[in-house]
Amino acid sequence: TAAESFNYKKFFEMVGLKKKSPEDVKKVFHILDKDRSGFIEEDELKFVLKGFTPDGRELSDKETKALLAAGDKDGDGKIGADEFATMVAES
Repeated sequence: TAAESFNYKKFFEMVGLKKKSPEDVKKVFHILDKDRSGFIEEDELKFVLKGFTPDGRELSDKETKALLAAGDKDGDGKIGADEFATMVAES
């Protein structure tokens, strides 16, 4: 996909995340949470596509920030498991 074109709603649908059970969504969260902090931080979000496909590109800074803003409901600068689940549910 072209740079700056990342749409998390389309992406979640494309990878079938939307149809997954809450348990499976949590598993995906843990895959993306590389440092096991219980949160997906901005530097981890950048690699979200690689979590699903090895040849996935890195998100641009603009895309990463937009994704963070979409998921970070409490404004703490990172996405928790519940916030991630909500994001998937809303997509």
